[in-house]
Amino acid sequence: MVFSSTAFLYAFLPGVLLAYFLTPSRLKNIFLLLTSLFFYAWGESWFVLVLLASIVVDYCAALIISGGFGRAWKEEIPLLIPGPRSRIQRLGLALSLVANLGILGFFKYFGFGVESFNAALTSVGFSDWRWEPTLQVLLPLGVSFFTFQSMSYTLDVYQGKVRATRNLIQFATFVSMFPQLVAGPIVRYREIEESLRHRRVTLEDYAYGVRRFVIGLSKKVLIANAFAGPADRIFAIPDSELTTGLAWLGVAAYTFQIYFDFSGYSDMAIGLGRMFGFRFPENFRYPYYSTSITEFWRRWHISLSTWFRDYLYFPLGGNRRGRYRTYLNLWLVFLLCGLWHGASWNFVVWGVFHGLLLVLERRFSGIIPTHLAWRAVRHLYVVMAFMVGWVFFRANTLEQAWNFLAAMTGFAQGSGSAYYPALYFGNELALWSVVAILGSGPILPLLGQWLTPASGEDSHPTRDSLLGVASVAVMAGLLVLCSMKLASTTHNPFIYFRF
Repeated sequence: MVFSSTAFLYAFLPGVLLAYFLTPSRLKNIFLLLTSLFFYAWGESWFVLVLLASIVVDYCAALIISGGFGRAWKEEIPLLIPGPRSRIQRLGLALSLVANLGILGFFKYFGFGVESFNAALTSVGFSDWRWEPTLQVLLPLGVSFFTFQSMSYTLDVYQGKVRATRNLIQFATFVSMFPQLVAGPIVRYREIEESLRHRRVTLEDYAYGVRRFVIGLSKKVLIANAFAGPADRIFAIPDSELTTGLAWLGVAAYTFQIYFDFSGYSDMAIGLGRMFGFRFPENFRYPYYSTSITEFWRRWHISLSTWFRDYLYFPLGGNRRGRYRTYLNLWLVFLLCGLWHGASWNFVVWGVFHGLLLVLERRFSGIIPTHLAWRAVRHLYVVMAFMVGWVFFRANTLEQAWNFLAAMTGFAQGSGSAYYPALYFGNELALWSVVAILGSGPILPLLGQWLTPASGEDSHPTRDSLLGVASVAVMAGLLVLCSMKLASTTHNPFIYFRF
């Protein structure tokens, strides 16, 4: 079940919200936990056991780290003083890391490892030694997200940043919460710890959540899906028939698709969280308006980039151990970031590519012009860089990625007689391209600030009422358009669901 489906919009969500607000406060976490497990099991069946295993392991690991198993029964275990940890505490952390990385490694990288092993044997003439396992490993939905989210809790307990909890229901609700379970944002326990204990949903919070959800749904259904078809069809063209114009059109379509697809999901998750009384962190801040790749990663998938920064880059030494160690740390972090996204050499190259750009930017940061006249040039460089990166992200194989890049640089093999841009780019896509360009930047928020009086200014009841009515009308209109689109076409799942 995905958010952009009629089953979710008109059956699951209304029923859950109604039942949630009728549930007594002391039982809301239990209700939300059971609902989330049902939501996950709906499409994943027995894989829900993998999610439960991660929850139980990290709950116990945190108690081991905090010494909670040997204390009186309390809801929280204080361990907030950073410093040396005992062998038992280190074993508790190791239990969490080994279990979660083991789950992630087995389900996500088993097949990739076997394929790479067999390819290496074949390349050196030992093809008879190839291993053909009879086990077919399927990927649980959202495994990369919930393992990282659960691990962040034990890491924070170990570092003394959060107290371990004895409340298993509370912790399980944190890990399994359906609004952000399968595609983020990656929430940390300390960010919603207070809300897990007690929360109150105001009318203002609920209205904001609805608006945010509808905006995210519109991003996905109206914009991302409009570009998904052309992107899929162009990337399906044989390399021998690809032209330079088609290659650029395909990458541009995918560039808009992935942004509005993923940021749309994040908006929906944040909106749903607010409806239930939680404030999830922002995951996107207009990354396509960045003027450096460093800035891009401060704006794109923020919860993931900060996760790698806090739990890998800083423990490796960050930028505190000299220039070249800093470069190595950056490169290693983004190599692993690429692998996190998928078990494929495409993602490895994508991560190495971004890591290399970050190293180069840091190396030459002192000589790169930063004044306004160079802003357009720097922005153009960033656009070209992330579009090149998206080729590796979208291509089915590394060979296809290289052929796509060759076509983009003028070495296309196609004649343009069978496949040409006009087949994929019509008036409707041109209109959505304008919408996508405007929607990629902070134009609408700035317009909202201009229309809304600043704090301390005289209020205008008539104007405020008209703006409120207009806002409701726009949201209702968008919801109707999305519903019509979902009813008339087949939906495609969110891109990040497969990560």
